[in-house]
Order: sequence, then C-alpha cells, then structure tokens
Amino acid sequence: MGALEEARFEGELENGVGLDEPEEELDAGSGLGSRPEATRAIEEVIRVLLQGLGEDPEREGLRKTPLRVAKAFREGTRGCLLHMQDEDREKEGRKKRGRSSFYCWHLALQRSVRQKVKDIVQGALFPEAGLDNGTGHAGGAGGLVVVREISLFSYCESCLLPFSIQCHVGYVPSGQRVVGLSKLSRVADVFAKRLQDPQRLSDDICAALQNSINPAGVAVALQCWHIQFPEVLRCNPNPKHLSKSDMQGWVQASVCSSSGVFEVKGNSFWNDFLALLKFRGINLEGGSKSCFPVQSWCPSRSLEVPLCNGHSTKSPNNGKVSSKPGHAYAAMVAAVTSILYSLGEDPMRKELIGTPYRYVQWLMNFKSSNLDFKMNGFNLGKLCLHKTGDVVNSQCHIHSVLNLPFCSQCEHHLLPFHGVVHIGYFDEEEGKHIERSIFQSMVHYYGCKLQVQERLTRQIAEAVHVVFRRGVMVVVEANHICMISRGIEKVGSSTATIAVMGQFSTDPAAKALFLQTISNSTASGG
Repeated sequence: MGALEEARFEGELENGVGLDEPEEELDAGSGLGSRPEATRAIEEVIRVLLQGLGEDPEREGLRKTPLRVAKAFREGTRGCLLHMQDEDREKEGRKKRGRSSFYCWHLALQRSVRQKVKDIVQGALFPEAGLDNGTGHAGGAGGLVVVREISLFSYCESCLLPFSIQCHVGYVPSGQRVVGLSKLSRVADVFAKRLQDPQRLSDDICAALQNSINPAGVAVALQCWHIQFPEVLRCNPNPKHLSKSDMQGWVQASVCSSSGVFEVKGNSFWNDFLALLKFRGINLEGGSKSCFPVQSWCPSRSLEVPLCNGHSTKSPNNGKVSSKPGHAYAAMVAAVTSILYSLGEDPMRKELIGTPYRYVQWLMNFKSSNLDFKMNGFNLGKLCLHKTGDVVNSQCHIHSVLNLPFCSQCEHHLLPFHGVVHIGYFDEEEGKHIERSIFQSMVHYYGCKLQVQERLTRQIAEAVHVVFRRGVMVVVEANHICMISRGIEKVGSSTATIAVMGQFSTDPAAKALFLQTISNSTASGG
C-alpha cells in the first residue's frame, strides 16, 4: 500500500487514534487509546525486527508499521484466541491459569473454538419437511448441498506468511434439518483464522461441521496458494522459463477431507461433489481424502533450520541460514518466538519448531545492508550499449523489456507484494539497448528492501533515465498480500502503477504504443 494510505493518516483523530481503529481496542478515557497487552507486546517485537533489518522504526512510513502488523497478526489468528474486551480480563485469566498456564490456555482455546462453532450453527438449523432420516434422497429433495469458492486466507504455521484459500464445502442433510448456507463459510473462517496447514485446516472444517450439524456426511476441498520465496524469481529471471503459477508467485496445493456417506464405498456422493465443483471449472477429478498428499508445501521448508538443541538441519539446496547466527539475528528469532506466545501458540509444538527462523529468513531477504551485494556492482552510467533488433516501433526507436519478475516487501505491513515490471525507453542511437539481465538486476536492487509500489516504479524509471535521457516509461503490476490478509480481504485484486520521464511524458502516441505492447504481450501469454 502506498501514498494513498499515507494520505489517510491526515484524517486521524486529534488524540492520535486512527479512524480505522477497531472500537474494542479504544479507550475513550485515554488520550492515546489503549490496546490489549498482547497487541502492544507484538508492536515492540516488530520494532526489534525493523531494527534488525537496518531500518529506523521512527522514519516516515514505518512509524505505524508495528501497530499495523500487530493488528494483522491478532486479526488473522483470532480463531485461536479467546477475545478479551479489556486488559483486566486478560490479567484475570492469566491468574486463574496458574502454574500450567499454557496447557490450560490451550484447552480453553479448544473449548472456545468448539463453542464458537456451536454458536454459529445452532441458531441456523432449519426444519425441512422433504428430508427423511436416511441418506437425504427423499422424493428428490434433500440431496447434496455444496457451497463453492469460499475465499479465505490463513497464516502458514511454517513461515507466518498468509496463504490464500478457495474452500468448497458439501454436506448431505439428515434428521429433517438444513443449515443456513452462510454458516458453512463462517465455520470455515473460524478455523482459517489461526496458524494452519492445508490438510489440517480441511480436516478441522470437516470434523467441526460433522459434529455440529450431524449430517449424513461432509466433504471439504481446499485449493491453497502460498507465495514463493524471492530466490525462486531470482533463479528464473526469464518469464518464458516460468509456468503461469510461478509467474504469479504462488505454490499451489489441493487437499480434501470427508466423513459419513462420502467415505462409504459404492455410493456416488463423492463423485457428485466433484462434478458440482467441475461446473465452476474446478477440476479435482479422481480426488479422495488421500489423493492430494501435502508434505512441506511451504517453500520455506527447504531452508536450513536450527533446532532447539543447537544443532541444525540443512537442505542440500540452501545453506544460507547459519546454525550459529549473529547476535542481531538471534534477537530477531527470539522476538518472533515471543509473537507466537502472544498469539496463544506454543513455539515448542512440533509444527512450529523452526518457524521463527524461517520468518526471520524471509525478512532478511529485504535487509537494507544487502543492497550493494544485490546490485552486483553494475553502474548504469557506464553500461555498454549493444546492437539489437528488438524495437517496438522503428520510427520512434522505442525498446521494450517486459515481464521482469520481482518480489518486494510492503513497508506498511511487512507483507510481500510481487508481480512484473515493464520498461520502455527511447534509445539514444538506433538499434542500441541494454541486456535484459541488467534490467532484471536493477529490478531486484530496488525491490529487495522495504518498499511501496509507487516508489519502486519511480526509482526504476529514474535509474533507467540516467542512461536513456530521451525518455523512459515504467509500468509495475503487482499483487499485494496485505490486500487479501487484512482489512477488506480483496482476494484476486491487483495494482498497476506508471512512471514516465522525458518524451513519454509529452508524447501520448508513444505512451499508448508502449501500453499496447504490454497488452499484446499479456494476451499472448508471453
């Protein structure tokens, strides 16, 4: 999120509380507004992480980042938190939990989730006279019910990055009752809003609906997408070598769960479920509960991860993470561990072993001190220009370099945004150009830091303009994870920005020509 979000701060209240602060986190009697203790603890941790990245938490653009990140973590894991309305209730709860505090806390969370599901469902069970007590085929009524394409997001328990979900839920009514359709998505959301793994999330949703609705059976299918780590884009700079999924920056996994009649051999319920999904172009043909094994689907699982006993495991493909990290790195890992505690999680449960290291490793991809190395020593002012025939228009001498992939980190939310960069420029001498690899290195240089898309677009344009003074135009297309995992949760939205310099700013025909070149490339898949 960029300049528009910064402009929004001008509308904040005089006491320093943002207009978008949730009401339950405000204290009308306080001049600054009070927040739950866990939120404030996460804010302090985020400041430690920013300092570890070589950033100044007090600089413009980062001052409210700790609060934004803390709120996003709390909101994104609300399914496993017992929500307290004020700090006094939190303190009272901690006193009651006593010596076995985490164990009691964990049990309380499980009870809270089960009660939440019961509360959601019990008020929305409706009698339906056409249903019998059997398998739900009375007189053609009471057959399979499927709610498709429920858009969700969850936080990956391996790396703490959000992942996107399309959830499909089916059930066969019984006992002359049907459930309000919106409740299926609400139950799914309860379990998505916690640190999760795709298969466990699917199993959780299926079991909760089976136990709360008591239908003849439940089927759940999830399509999940996880952003790739930046190294994947850097190792594959040419988009012609990338699949469409990789170009979008996602790793995909499909999982499913079933209960009741969906697991009975010889009936058609599971095939019917798959067929109804296929109507929407969702092809999971041949699927069963065990047909989509997901092991280590998170890209971060390939990283070397120090274990709690001081030793480390090492991937043969990546030895970048040291088993003896420096003081600053160790402080960042400890800080992330405290986030897990603040979210009501146990950092020592087996699925979370190594998670703080992986999250820190993700952040370290965008450490400011890495920039000279990422720049690879090139100097735009001293580049040799090479002869080429790749010209958009021979009369205008406009060259284009399209679909340069990048992955950057939003400085407002510490969440990734990723996409492609398109560069157009007037050459100084007909037929001269810069190698594509140089442009790719430039994009990495400006992307591998805490950024906003507007600034990234401008900085790339200014850098190219140093060489091609006649005119430069840059278009950046990106998907922002913060758009799907917080606030309005707009899954599938994307953002495009433009920066123009020189002749492009005064020549509408040249600008239109370059934009049409991008459009043609997108249409052809090239």
